[in-house]
Amino acid sequence: MSVGLKSVPDAAPPNAAPNPVPDAVAIRQQLDRLLVNPLFSNSKRYPALLAYTVEQTLKGNAAELKERSIGIEVFGRSPSYDANADPVVRITAGEVRKRLMQYYYDSSHVGELVIELPIGSYVPVFHAPALPPQPEVSPSAPELAALATPPTPKKLAPHLAWPLVAVLFGLALATGFGIGLRYREFRDFQPPTSIDRFWAPITDGTTTATYCLGEPARNIDVGSINSFDAPVKGSQPEPLYFRLHLSGHLALADVITLTRTAAALETRHKAFRVLPASEASFAQLREGPIVLIGGFDNIWTLRVTQKLRFGFESKDGVALIVDRKSQKQTTWATAWDLPYQKLSRDYAIVARIHDSTTGQPVIVAAGISEEGTEAAGEILYNPVYLDSLLAKLPSNWEQLNMEAVIETQVIEGHPGPPGILAVETW
Repeated sequence: MSVGLKSVPDAAPPNAAPNPVPDAVAIRQQLDRLLVNPLFSNSKRYPALLAYTVEQTLKGNAAELKERSIGIEVFGRSPSYDANADPVVRITAGEVRKRLMQYYYDSSHVGELVIELPIGSYVPVFHAPALPPQPEVSPSAPELAALATPPTPKKLAPHLAWPLVAVLFGLALATGFGIGLRYREFRDFQPPTSIDRFWAPITDGTTTATYCLGEPARNIDVGSINSFDAPVKGSQPEPLYFRLHLSGHLALADVITLTRTAAALETRHKAFRVLPASEASFAQLREGPIVLIGGFDNIWTLRVTQKLRFGFESKDGVALIVDRKSQKQTTWATAWDLPYQKLSRDYAIVARIHDSTTGQPVIVAAGISEEGTEAAGEILYNPVYLDSLLAKLPSNWEQLNMEAVIETQVIEGHPGPPGILAVETW
């Protein structure tokens, strides 16, 4: 039996009392049980959203429970905030639904009032707990005597017997099928993985995500980095030292990173498009989430990271990743004229931020050379390496911007496992 605030009891046999209608007191008591459970008490966002939606429903304000109003009232967003760019309400509601399922799946909570947050709604519904069966009254002596003489069974008319059997069989089959579906739903339920949580800003929402890949075969006017106009070709050739693996006009390492990380979007049926840096306009990047692949060969990566603590620069014939909070020059560098065959170590940036210029969530995987880019991409799709990065972040990392510098050894032109050198969150 599901209700928003009121409930109509299910039909019950004459000798059983109907389930009680959940009242506000019982609902608040159950809410308190949920909020102190570790599934909710270890977070700030999940109990805040659950408590707010329950209280507003009990106060008769269910019609006002919209994504924007919750973002403003619960998470302190401004009245003009863009819910597509900042899907905190949708992400949190999804986590609340999963935690409620986990809570009630535990057999120790059988018999408790059920609070549910239906998919596609922010209005909770309440299910009254089932009452235990009422004890039967012992029959009197005359009744026992009557029971001792079994009645003569009545035979069903031939034309009624088989239809009745068919109906009973159908009911049993339907009941078993329903129970099976419910069991399968709980059996197949899996909590979100670290990959799911890391990619949530990109995969959530309905707008199309954009993969923007570098183009090592084109020339870049470095002076245009400070502008968000369309990239233009410069007069000087791009001073990249490394041998180019090309797939059309794209670096092979960028394409490898694209195909492996796109699984996070494809499994959630998230629409995305792929654009080379020269064809990605600022207007297009403002339309939805962004994934930037490639460093010096991707003008948009250079523009986005120029505002971050760690970024790419070229000084005195050296390509390097700089730390803008430090006065000392980093050692995360490679000479432009280093022969490709002698490249033994590369460096890259991995970032997950909300970019204020485009107003969109952005994930970056960008190396000084293509080996660094491929190693950075491995962090984004390999849970072993991603977990090693997340272990260095605060527990509330999902609500923060983050940027990391990684290092990889290069052996015969192939990157080794990525190692985390530095991390910044804000």
